[in-house]
Order: sequence, then C-alpha cells, then structure tokens
Amino acid sequence: MKNAVILLSGGLDSATVLAMAKQQDFTCYTLSVNYGQRHHAELAASLRVATALGSHEHRVINIDLTAFGGSSLTDSKIAVPEKVSSGIPSTYVPARNTIMLSLALAWAEVLKSQDIFFGVNAVDYSGYPDCRPEYVAAFERMANLATKLAVEGKPLTVHAPLLHLSKAEIIRLGLTLGVDYSLTVSCYQADEQGRACGVCDSCRLRSAGFAEAGVSDVTHYRNS
Repeated sequence: MKNAVILLSGGLDSATVLAMAKQQDFTCYTLSVNYGQRHHAELAASLRVATALGSHEHRVINIDLTAFGGSSLTDSKIAVPEKVSSGIPSTYVPARNTIMLSLALAWAEVLKSQDIFFGVNAVDYSGYPDCRPEYVAAFERMANLATKLAVEGKPLTVHAPLLHLSKAEIIRLGLTLGVDYSLTVSCYQADEQGRACGVCDSCRLRSAGFAEAGVSDVTHYRNS
C-alpha cells in the first residue's frame, strides 16, 4: 500500500476525499491545521472523521494566521458575511491553502509519499483564487521542482478529485463510500458544539447540496 497525505479540515469535502483515498488503497495520513480559524470546532470534527474513516495517523499543526488577519475567519473585527456577495468573499484567508499544502508536502516527503489529496471543488474556485484548477496545477509543478523526492525521480501528484463536482455530486459520492456527514462541520461560525449558523456561505452551499442530492440534511444547526 502507498502512503498519502490527506488535508482534512473536518468539513464535507475533505471527508469525502479521505474516503476516496481509502477506496484507492492508500495508507492515509490526515493533516489538519489550527490556523486560528473562527470555526475551530472543525478541528474536533476532523478527528472524528479521521477516526471513523480509518486514518493511519492524524496530526494537527498549529500556525497562527490571526497575526496577519485580513479575513473574517481570522479577524474577529470582520464579520462573516450572511448574504451572497460578489467577487472574492471576506472568508478567503490569504495564503491559507498554500500554507496547508506546503505542510502536507513536508510530511509527504518524510513519509516518502508521492500523493497529496486536497478537497477543493468547482463550487469554491469561482470565489477563492487558491481553489482554481490552475492553482492546483501550479502548486504541483512547484512541488516537483522543490523536493528531494521529485528531483530523485519520484514525482508528486496533488490530487483534487472533487475539483469539477458540485456539492450534490460530492454528497452522493461520499454516501456511496460510507461517509457519515453528521460528523463533519462546514459552518464558518459554528459554535463550540459544532452547530451550524445556517446562514453563512458555507452553510448555504452545504444545505443546497443536500437538497439537490435528494437526501436528508444531517447538519446540526443551532436553531434545531
């Protein structure tokens, strides 16, 4: 079995990606990042998901992006938007995905793994610049220029298997792989118990995905 590093936020998408990697017979090492996010309940969710789906090892790395702020997820003075907005939303965290992928790359090198799994998808990349296909391809190119493993003839692949799927398609796929979405947290302002607000962008996308997929929404909401 081959080793793979899976970036696991604790949300719906990354849980599905972990299940996909397991189905492909990878030995999965899951990595979550505590970057000072407002919705840190997702970190508890990541451990639940890693345990439920059989991660070989789960680690949480601490990096304080509140030192820079610039996002409603890392700066308490910036409100999480509760209405649909145009352009890049305030929930975009500067350099977050680059930092996370770099940490995954470091662990992959140590594990002699040539595979990193990353849960970006088509619904996200219209807003977040670091969720676009061009970004994923560019990071993979950089990784294969910058790592000992690749230079010695073992190139690395950044897998983004959800990139062109809708939320409904992701949910349907995950259910066929046995993902329990009640364990996940997607809300940008989830409370300490991981209960969702139901009004932020992430909650709206998730709720619409369950509705379009024709399955029950198992999200834990604060008002339910």
